[in-house]
Amino acid sequence: MHISQVIRLVLIGLSGMFLCSCGNGVWNNPYPRSHDNKSIFYGSFTERPKHLDPVSSYSENEAQFNAQIYEPLVQYHFLKRPYELTPLTATAVPEPEYRDSRGKLLSSEAEVGEIDSVVYRIEIQPKILYQPHPAFAELKNGKLRYHGMSAKDIQDHHTLADFRHTGTRELTAHDYVYQMKRLAHPRIHSPIAGFMGRYIVGLNELQAELKEATVDDRGFIDLREFDLSGVKVIDRYRFEIRLKEKYPQFVYWLAMPFFAPMPWEADRFYAQAGMKDRNITLDWYPVGTGPYMLTENNPNRRMVMQRNPNFRGEAYPSHGMPDDEAAGWLKTAGQTMPFIDVAYYSLEKEAIPGWTKFLQGFYDSSGIVSDSFDQAIKFSTEGEAELTQRMRDRNMRLATAVRASTSYIGFNMTDRIVGGDSERARLLRRAISIAVDYEELISIFANGRGLPAQGPIPPGIFGQIDGARGINPYVYEWSGDRAARKSIDEAKVLMTRAGYPNGRDAETGEPLSLYFEAIASGPGSKSILNWYRKQFAKLGIQLVIRTTDYNRFQEKIRTGTSQIFGWGWNADYPDPENFLFLLYGPNAKITSQGENASNYQNDKFDALFVRMRAMPNGPARQVLIDQMIEIVRWDAPWLWGYHPKAYSLYPQWYGNAKPNLMARNTLKYKTIDPIQRAKMRKQWNQPVVWPLIIFFCLIFMSAIPAYRSYRRKQQETLK
Repeated sequence: MHISQVIRLVLIGLSGMFLCSCGNGVWNNPYPRSHDNKSIFYGSFTERPKHLDPVSSYSENEAQFNAQIYEPLVQYHFLKRPYELTPLTATAVPEPEYRDSRGKLLSSEAEVGEIDSVVYRIEIQPKILYQPHPAFAELKNGKLRYHGMSAKDIQDHHTLADFRHTGTRELTAHDYVYQMKRLAHPRIHSPIAGFMGRYIVGLNELQAELKEATVDDRGFIDLREFDLSGVKVIDRYRFEIRLKEKYPQFVYWLAMPFFAPMPWEADRFYAQAGMKDRNITLDWYPVGTGPYMLTENNPNRRMVMQRNPNFRGEAYPSHGMPDDEAAGWLKTAGQTMPFIDVAYYSLEKEAIPGWTKFLQGFYDSSGIVSDSFDQAIKFSTEGEAELTQRMRDRNMRLATAVRASTSYIGFNMTDRIVGGDSERARLLRRAISIAVDYEELISIFANGRGLPAQGPIPPGIFGQIDGARGINPYVYEWSGDRAARKSIDEAKVLMTRAGYPNGRDAETGEPLSLYFEAIASGPGSKSILNWYRKQFAKLGIQLVIRTTDYNRFQEKIRTGTSQIFGWGWNADYPDPENFLFLLYGPNAKITSQGENASNYQNDKFDALFVRMRAMPNGPARQVLIDQMIEIVRWDAPWLWGYHPKAYSLYPQWYGNAKPNLMARNTLKYKTIDPIQRAKMRKQWNQPVVWPLIIFFCLIFMSAIPAYRSYRRKQQETLK
């Protein structure tokens, strides 16, 4: 290249940098400039959602999308705590009707033995429309345009967008009934089919019938031709569900995607030959009535949801908790949702790049990973979580909430040393409960994000009690205004009473060795396992860690060959039954493959559980729960562990960010101020140009001698 061209390029580069730095754009913005002033949400996902078909979907990464698209009958109130159901497509939250064998109407507090039939009569709102979809597209003669296609007909169709025509229709009661029949479909796996078969009349019988059903020439079973005896359509907007027994928690299931409506047209559309080969299925392209619809599914890059143009609109709540107005959660009260037009979710396999993009303003909310925790959070002298100065300088906001979940260590109650109902084993378990310092665990391994558990029920769930009255008196004592863990000396006294003074068997003199089952999860787990050893060593107990893969771990729990193990539970619905059933004898893992992983058995607890689960929330139910909690605290089948806390950050342009750990359909409530976001992005992404200026200047300076030499040679040639 001619030396003068080098100098020209250097000058062009320098002028280009200065022009860009003086412009309005952000150099590193991954999104088009056309997005800057639009109401768009930017988020991320870490792995491809496996199931977007609501009959199969049961994972958080799937609910991130499904819950914005499908609409079950009811939903959780966005603001109220404890969590409360409100109507979504239904005209009211369904109430059960109880009748005895003579048809006499019974009260809601009727005992299980009195009840012969349980019926939920449900009415849905009229004029609710499905999103535009090719399954509903019609020809002029009224026939469905894209039904009856052959593999050849769809050979040029690779995504749903390749179907040029779309249509819609009104939501009807038939669509909810059709979806419930899909629970029994032999070619679709639903994780709740077996459980619901215990309650919904006729579901097991339909499942057996469908296994013998003949499919049509396209491999499709038209469920409209089969009856589900416990679910009947009354008219276009009304239907009823009949249960085999009293089960008040059933209404919570009606808020889950399993009970979202499914139009038969979509089921038939996706069943056509060649569709599955192109991933044109319900697992890739949902069909719903909700505020959003999935318009791009590219799980190796991004997923895009756009506002459903057929959505009827929904009012933001006008009432919440006493402090919601001061917190800013009621600024949009009564306004029509959704507020955001488009949501872009980008694939982020690693946490750190996602965190970096959040700090640059390219994602609108973020959790806080452990590696970045100290950048975002510090603790006050009172132990309260606060934002660091760096986050405050960016006007970030912190939202925290105790999850409706529990993480615990369980004793296998069939084990001859730590299990059983003997006084010796019970005192041993209670001594260990004191020794394992969960306050320390939360501080070291969870960055303070947790609340030590006093029993199986987490905060926010009916039955859990705060304050002095709610502590576990066998592990804690109330000191001033807080619960304080009992001293290790008290635990050692219990060890001596149990016959293990200083961790040795008083009869044989042998040291006590116990076995802890753990899931091998890489080098990062070594430190916490060593910590567990030290906790048991306080009592002179030798803790032997046995690590294995998850499948082998599950097998040990199933067969009862474990001794001590770590486990956890996330609520399916906000009811104490969903936690207390983890200790219900008939749910024992080794006898019924239920969720009672400790195989705990207490006849009194079980009898109280049967009564409690069929009762509505109220003082009478609280009395039974208190009795049950006292029993399990006394027996100590678990180290009660802790309830994790969710921490999330959001910038000033992101509104209505109150955490709701039961609801999944929360995108419609959120707001975005795109003008403020664009301003902050520019402020947070100021280019550092001086290294480039120095680089170009060095090139320029190094080119000057060469240029002078070149000019001298030219002049000598001319002479």
